[in-house]
Amino acid sequence: MKATMNHVERFNAVMNFQPVDRLPRWEWAMWWDETIARWHGEGLPASFKFSQVFEIAQYFGLDPYQQFWFSTTEATIEATQHHTEGSVATMDDYLRLKPHLFPDHSASIATMQPWAARQARGDAVVWATLEGFFWFPRTLMDIEKLSYAYFDQPELVHAMNTDLLAFNLRLIEQMLKVCKPTFMTLAEDMSYNLGPMISQATFDEFLAPYYRKLMAVLDENNIRLIVDTDGDVTLLVPWLASVGVHGVLPLERQAGVDGLKLRQQFPELRMVGHFNKLVMHRGEAAMRAEFERIAPLMKGGGFIPSVDHQTPPGVSVEQYRLFLKLLNEYTTEIHP
Repeated sequence: MKATMNHVERFNAVMNFQPVDRLPRWEWAMWWDETIARWHGEGLPASFKFSQVFEIAQYFGLDPYQQFWFSTTEATIEATQHHTEGSVATMDDYLRLKPHLFPDHSASIATMQPWAARQARGDAVVWATLEGFFWFPRTLMDIEKLSYAYFDQPELVHAMNTDLLAFNLRLIEQMLKVCKPTFMTLAEDMSYNLGPMISQATFDEFLAPYYRKLMAVLDENNIRLIVDTDGDVTLLVPWLASVGVHGVLPLERQAGVDGLKLRQQFPELRMVGHFNKLVMHRGEAAMRAEFERIAPLMKGGGFIPSVDHQTPPGVSVEQYRLFLKLLNEYTTEIHP
Protein backbone atom coordinates (compact mmCIF):
# COMPACT_ATOMS: atom_id res chain seq x y z
CA MET A 1 0.00 0.00 0.00
CA LYS A 2 1.14 3.53 -0.70
CA ALA A 3 2.31 5.64 2.23
CA THR A 4 -0.22 8.17 3.50
CA MET A 5 -0.73 10.95 0.97
CA ASN A 6 -2.10 14.45 1.39
CA HIS A 7 -5.29 15.55 -0.36
CA VAL A 8 -3.61 17.24 -3.31
CA GLU A 9 -1.18 14.37 -3.87
CA ARG A 10 -4.06 11.92 -3.75
CA PHE A 11 -6.22 13.86 -6.21
CA ASN A 12 -3.39 14.33 -8.68
CA ALA A 13 -2.34 10.69 -8.46
CA VAL A 14 -5.87 9.45 -9.13
CA MET A 15 -6.26 11.82 -12.07
CA ASN A 16 -2.92 10.57 -13.44
CA PHE A 17 -3.95 6.89 -13.06
CA GLN A 18 -1.22 6.38 -10.45
CA PRO A 19 -1.34 4.32 -7.22
CA VAL A 20 -2.85 6.02 -4.16
CA ASP A 21 -3.18 5.21 -0.46
CA ARG A 22 -6.95 5.59 -0.84
CA LEU A 23 -9.39 7.33 -3.15
CA PRO A 24 -10.59 10.89 -2.45
CA ARG A 25 -13.85 11.19 -0.48
CA TRP A 26 -15.94 13.86 -2.13
CA GLU A 27 -19.41 15.27 -2.52
CA TRP A 28 -18.74 17.28 -5.65
CA ALA A 29 -22.23 18.89 -5.77
CA MET A 30 -23.03 18.76 -2.06
CA TRP A 31 -26.72 18.76 -1.05
CA TRP A 32 -30.10 20.33 -1.77
CA ASP A 33 -31.20 23.12 0.55
CA GLU A 34 -34.21 20.93 1.43
CA THR A 35 -31.79 18.15 2.40
CA ILE A 36 -29.95 20.38 4.86
CA ALA A 37 -33.27 21.63 6.24
CA ARG A 38 -34.35 18.05 6.86
CA TRP A 39 -31.06 17.15 8.50
CA HIS A 40 -31.35 20.09 10.88
CA GLY A 41 -34.31 18.22 12.34
CA GLU A 42 -32.29 15.00 12.50
CA GLY A 43 -29.22 16.14 14.39
CA LEU A 44 -27.20 18.33 12.02
CA PRO A 45 -26.26 21.39 14.10
CA ALA A 46 -28.48 24.35 13.27
CA SER A 47 -25.36 26.52 13.07
CA PHE A 48 -24.58 24.92 9.70
CA LYS A 49 -26.45 26.91 7.08
CA PHE A 50 -27.02 25.64 3.54
CA SER A 51 -24.45 28.11 2.20
CA GLN A 52 -21.75 26.58 4.41
CA VAL A 53 -21.32 23.54 2.19
CA PHE A 54 -17.59 23.21 2.75
CA GLU A 55 -17.96 23.43 6.52
CA ILE A 56 -20.69 20.78 6.38
CA ALA A 57 -18.41 18.57 4.30
CA GLN A 58 -15.74 18.88 6.98
CA TYR A 59 -18.32 18.03 9.65
CA PHE A 60 -19.11 14.79 7.83
CA GLY A 61 -15.43 13.92 7.44
CA LEU A 62 -15.20 14.45 3.69
CA ASP A 63 -11.96 15.61 2.11
CA PRO A 64 -11.52 19.40 2.03
CA TYR A 65 -11.71 21.41 -1.14
CA GLN A 66 -12.85 24.89 -2.08
CA GLN A 67 -14.67 25.81 -5.27
CA PHE A 68 -14.45 29.26 -6.84
CA TRP A 69 -17.17 29.83 -9.45
CA PHE A 70 -16.50 32.91 -11.55
CA SER A 71 -19.84 34.26 -12.73
CA THR A 72 -20.23 36.28 -15.91
CA THR A 73 -22.73 38.59 -14.22
CA GLU A 74 -21.66 39.16 -10.60
CA ALA A 75 -18.27 39.76 -9.00
CA THR A 76 -18.73 36.82 -6.64
CA ILE A 77 -17.57 33.23 -6.54
CA GLU A 78 -21.14 31.99 -6.86
CA ALA A 79 -23.33 31.50 -9.93
CA THR A 80 -25.87 34.32 -9.67
CA GLN A 81 -27.09 34.89 -13.18
CA HIS A 82 -30.79 34.11 -13.00
CA HIS A 83 -31.74 37.73 -13.58
CA THR A 84 -30.24 37.57 -17.08
CA GLU A 85 -31.93 34.36 -18.21
CA GLY A 86 -33.67 34.70 -21.55
CA SER A 87 -32.96 38.43 -21.78
CA VAL A 88 -31.23 38.29 -25.17
CA ALA A 89 -32.99 37.67 -28.50
CA THR A 90 -30.93 39.80 -30.91
CA MET A 91 -27.48 41.29 -31.33
CA ASP A 92 -28.86 44.64 -30.17
CA ASP A 93 -30.10 43.01 -26.96
CA TYR A 94 -26.68 41.51 -26.34
CA LEU A 95 -24.83 44.76 -27.00
CA ARG A 96 -27.14 46.58 -24.58
CA LEU A 97 -26.50 43.94 -21.91
CA LYS A 98 -22.78 43.49 -22.53
CA PRO A 99 -21.63 46.46 -20.38
CA HIS A 100 -23.26 44.69 -17.41
CA LEU A 101 -21.48 41.40 -18.08
CA PHE A 102 -17.92 40.16 -17.46
CA PRO A 103 -17.31 41.72 -14.04
CA ASP A 104 -13.97 42.45 -12.40
CA HIS A 105 -13.18 39.41 -10.23
CA SER A 106 -10.03 40.83 -8.66
CA ALA A 107 -11.51 40.72 -5.17
CA SER A 108 -12.73 37.14 -5.61
CA ILE A 109 -9.36 36.04 -6.91
CA ALA A 110 -7.65 37.68 -3.92
CA THR A 111 -9.72 35.41 -1.63
CA MET A 112 -8.00 32.42 -3.25
CA GLN A 113 -4.71 33.33 -1.60
CA PRO A 114 -5.21 31.53 1.74
CA TRP A 115 -6.52 28.51 -0.14
CA ALA A 116 -3.42 28.61 -2.33
CA ALA A 117 -1.39 28.26 0.86
CA ARG A 118 -3.54 25.33 2.03
CA GLN A 119 -3.19 23.72 -1.39
CA ALA A 120 0.60 24.17 -1.30
CA ARG A 121 0.64 22.30 2.03
CA GLY A 122 -1.57 19.60 0.58
CA ASP A 123 -4.37 20.42 3.04
CA ALA A 124 -7.07 21.18 0.46
CA VAL A 125 -7.84 21.00 -3.24
CA VAL A 126 -8.64 24.28 -5.00
CA TRP A 127 -11.24 24.01 -7.76
CA ALA A 128 -12.11 26.88 -10.12
CA THR A 129 -15.21 26.93 -12.34
CA LEU A 130 -15.76 28.98 -15.48
CA GLU A 131 -18.90 29.24 -17.59
CA GLY A 132 -18.89 27.33 -20.85
CA PHE A 133 -19.62 28.08 -24.48
CA PHE A 134 -23.04 26.46 -24.40
CA TRP A 135 -23.96 27.52 -20.86
CA PHE A 136 -23.34 31.24 -21.35
CA PRO A 137 -25.39 31.87 -24.54
CA ARG A 138 -28.06 29.42 -23.34
CA THR A 139 -28.44 31.39 -20.12
CA LEU A 140 -28.68 34.72 -21.91
CA MET A 141 -31.07 33.53 -24.62
CA ASP A 142 -32.79 30.40 -23.19
CA ILE A 143 -32.56 27.10 -25.01
CA GLU A 144 -35.29 27.77 -27.58
CA LYS A 145 -33.95 31.12 -28.78
CA LEU A 146 -30.39 29.77 -28.82
CA SER A 147 -31.44 26.76 -30.88
CA TYR A 148 -32.85 29.09 -33.54
CA ALA A 149 -29.89 31.46 -33.28
CA TYR A 150 -27.44 28.74 -34.31
CA PHE A 151 -29.18 28.89 -37.71
CA ASP A 152 -30.64 32.40 -37.89
CA GLN A 153 -28.06 34.50 -36.00
CA PRO A 154 -24.72 32.67 -36.04
CA GLU A 155 -22.85 35.97 -35.71
CA LEU A 156 -24.60 36.59 -32.37
CA VAL A 157 -23.56 33.23 -30.92
CA HIS A 158 -19.99 33.71 -32.11
CA ALA A 159 -19.91 37.22 -30.63
CA MET A 160 -21.02 35.94 -27.23
CA ASN A 161 -18.49 33.10 -27.22
CA THR A 162 -15.67 35.30 -28.49
CA ASP A 163 -16.32 37.65 -25.56
CA LEU A 164 -16.65 34.75 -23.11
CA LEU A 165 -13.35 33.24 -24.24
CA ALA A 166 -11.57 36.57 -23.75
CA PHE A 167 -13.16 36.90 -20.28
CA ASN A 168 -12.18 33.36 -19.27
CA LEU A 169 -8.61 33.78 -20.49
CA ARG A 170 -8.28 37.03 -18.52
CA LEU A 171 -9.54 35.25 -15.42
CA ILE A 172 -7.02 32.46 -15.83
CA GLU A 173 -4.21 34.97 -16.31
CA GLN A 174 -5.25 36.84 -13.14
CA MET A 175 -5.81 33.64 -11.21
CA LEU A 176 -2.39 32.22 -11.97
CA LYS A 177 -0.76 35.21 -10.26
CA VAL A 178 -2.49 34.23 -7.01
CA CYS A 179 -3.39 30.56 -7.15
CA LYS A 180 -3.05 27.80 -9.71
CA PRO A 181 -6.08 25.55 -9.12
CA THR A 182 -5.61 21.84 -8.65
CA PHE A 183 -8.20 21.49 -11.39
CA MET A 184 -10.93 23.44 -13.18
CA THR A 185 -14.41 22.73 -14.44
CA LEU A 186 -16.38 24.30 -17.23
CA ALA A 187 -20.11 24.63 -16.49
CA GLU A 188 -22.04 23.49 -19.56
CA ASP A 189 -25.12 21.34 -18.84
CA MET A 190 -25.54 20.68 -22.55
CA SER A 191 -26.89 17.14 -22.25
CA TYR A 192 -30.13 15.78 -20.83
CA ASN A 193 -31.55 12.29 -20.26
CA LEU A 194 -31.66 11.51 -23.99
CA GLY A 195 -28.26 12.92 -24.93
CA PRO A 196 -26.76 16.22 -26.14
CA MET A 197 -29.02 19.23 -26.63
CA ILE A 198 -27.09 20.18 -29.77
CA SER A 199 -25.74 18.30 -32.78
CA GLN A 200 -22.11 17.49 -33.37
CA ALA A 201 -22.09 19.90 -36.32
CA THR A 202 -23.31 22.68 -34.02
CA PHE A 203 -20.67 21.78 -31.45
CA ASP A 204 -17.93 21.78 -34.08
CA GLU A 205 -18.94 25.18 -35.45
CA PHE A 206 -19.98 27.14 -32.37
CA LEU A 207 -18.11 25.58 -29.43
CA ALA A 208 -15.06 23.66 -30.60
CA PRO A 209 -12.98 26.67 -31.78
CA TYR A 210 -13.32 28.31 -28.36
CA TYR A 211 -12.64 25.09 -26.50
CA ARG A 212 -9.42 24.57 -28.42
CA LYS A 213 -8.14 28.04 -27.58
CA LEU A 214 -9.07 27.61 -23.92
CA MET A 215 -7.47 24.16 -23.74
CA ALA A 216 -4.24 25.46 -25.29
CA VAL A 217 -3.81 27.86 -22.35
CA LEU A 218 -4.82 25.30 -19.73
CA ASP A 219 -2.51 22.64 -21.16
CA GLU A 220 0.33 25.15 -21.30
CA ASN A 221 -0.15 25.70 -17.57
CA ASN A 222 -0.78 22.02 -16.79
CA ILE A 223 -4.32 22.61 -15.50
CA ARG A 224 -6.77 19.75 -15.88
CA LEU A 225 -10.24 20.64 -17.21
CA ILE A 226 -13.36 18.60 -16.45
CA VAL A 227 -16.65 19.53 -18.13
CA ASP A 228 -19.73 19.62 -15.89
CA THR A 229 -22.73 18.48 -17.89
CA ASP A 230 -25.71 16.58 -16.54
CA GLY A 231 -27.78 13.91 -18.27
CA ASP A 232 -26.47 11.35 -20.74
CA VAL A 233 -22.97 12.38 -21.85
CA THR A 234 -22.27 9.23 -23.87
CA LEU A 235 -22.46 10.87 -27.31
CA LEU A 236 -20.93 14.10 -26.05
CA VAL A 237 -17.71 12.63 -24.65
CA PRO A 238 -16.10 12.01 -28.07
CA TRP A 239 -16.76 15.62 -29.05
CA LEU A 240 -15.17 16.88 -25.84
CA ALA A 241 -12.23 14.54 -26.23
CA SER A 242 -11.66 15.86 -29.76
CA VAL A 243 -11.00 19.36 -28.39
CA GLY A 244 -8.71 18.16 -25.60
CA VAL A 245 -11.03 18.13 -22.57
CA HIS A 246 -9.65 15.85 -19.87
CA GLY A 247 -12.81 14.60 -18.18
CA VAL A 248 -16.51 14.82 -17.37
CA LEU A 249 -18.81 14.79 -14.38
CA PRO A 250 -21.28 13.80 -12.85
CA LEU A 251 -22.13 10.74 -15.04
CA GLU A 252 -25.76 10.51 -13.98
CA ARG A 253 -26.76 6.87 -13.77
CA GLN A 254 -30.50 7.50 -14.06
CA ALA A 255 -29.83 9.11 -17.45
CA GLY A 256 -28.34 5.85 -18.68
CA VAL A 257 -24.64 6.71 -18.48
CA ASP A 258 -22.37 3.65 -18.27
CA GLY A 259 -18.98 4.69 -16.95
CA LEU A 260 -17.42 1.30 -17.69
CA LYS A 261 -18.28 1.59 -21.38
CA LEU A 262 -16.88 5.12 -21.43
CA ARG A 263 -13.69 3.83 -19.82
CA GLN A 264 -13.36 1.13 -22.47
CA GLN A 265 -13.83 3.66 -25.25
CA PHE A 266 -11.74 6.42 -23.65
CA PRO A 267 -9.04 4.87 -21.41
CA GLU A 268 -7.66 8.27 -20.36
CA LEU A 269 -10.99 9.98 -19.60
CA ARG A 270 -11.17 11.40 -16.07
CA MET A 271 -14.54 10.95 -14.38
CA VAL A 272 -16.18 12.11 -11.14
CA GLY A 273 -19.53 10.96 -9.74
CA HIS A 274 -21.59 8.04 -11.09
CA PHE A 275 -22.99 6.83 -7.73
CA ASN A 276 -26.75 6.72 -8.29
CA LYS A 277 -28.30 9.09 -5.75
CA LEU A 278 -31.68 7.36 -6.15
CA VAL A 279 -30.51 4.30 -4.18
CA MET A 280 -29.36 6.21 -1.11
CA HIS A 281 -32.67 5.90 0.76
CA ARG A 282 -32.99 2.16 0.12
CA GLY A 283 -30.61 0.90 2.80
CA GLU A 284 -27.19 -0.69 3.04
CA ALA A 285 -27.70 -3.56 0.59
CA ALA A 286 -28.75 -1.21 -2.22
CA MET A 287 -25.93 1.23 -1.53
CA ARG A 288 -23.37 -1.56 -1.31
CA ALA A 289 -24.60 -2.95 -4.64
CA GLU A 290 -24.13 0.47 -6.19
CA PHE A 291 -20.57 0.67 -4.89
CA GLU A 292 -19.93 -2.80 -6.31
CA ARG A 293 -21.23 -1.60 -9.68
CA ILE A 294 -18.67 1.22 -9.86
CA ALA A 295 -15.88 -0.72 -8.14
CA PRO A 296 -14.12 -1.58 -11.45
CA LEU A 297 -13.89 2.14 -12.20
CA MET A 298 -12.51 2.78 -8.72
CA LYS A 299 -9.84 0.13 -9.24
CA GLY A 300 -8.74 1.48 -12.61
CA GLY A 301 -7.81 5.05 -11.70
CA GLY A 302 -8.88 8.32 -13.25
CA PHE A 303 -12.16 8.16 -11.33
CA ILE A 304 -13.46 9.68 -8.08
CA PRO A 305 -16.70 8.13 -6.80
CA SER A 306 -19.32 10.64 -5.70
CA VAL A 307 -23.08 11.06 -5.67
CA ASP A 308 -24.07 11.71 -9.29
CA HIS A 309 -25.68 15.00 -8.30
CA GLN A 310 -26.81 16.64 -5.08
CA THR A 311 -27.94 14.29 -2.31
CA PRO A 312 -31.76 14.62 -2.37
CA PRO A 313 -34.02 15.43 0.58
CA GLY A 314 -35.46 11.91 0.56
CA VAL A 315 -32.22 10.78 2.22
CA SER A 316 -32.19 10.97 6.03
CA VAL A 317 -29.07 11.97 7.89
CA GLU A 318 -28.85 8.41 9.23
CA GLN A 319 -28.95 7.03 5.68
CA TYR A 320 -26.36 9.57 4.63
CA ARG A 321 -24.05 8.52 7.44
CA LEU A 322 -24.42 4.94 6.23
CA PHE A 323 -23.47 6.11 2.73
CA LEU A 324 -20.37 7.79 4.20
CA LYS A 325 -19.46 4.61 6.10
CA LEU A 326 -19.57 2.65 2.85
CA LEU A 327 -17.74 5.42 0.98
CA ASN A 328 -14.93 5.24 3.54
CA GLU A 329 -14.85 1.45 3.25
CA TYR A 330 -14.73 1.30 -0.53
CA THR A 331 -12.34 4.20 -1.03
CA THR A 332 -9.96 2.54 1.42
CA GLU A 333 -10.14 -1.01 0.08
CA ILE A 334 -10.64 -0.41 -3.65
CA HIS A 335 -8.23 1.88 -5.42
CA PRO A 336 -5.50 1.84 -8.06
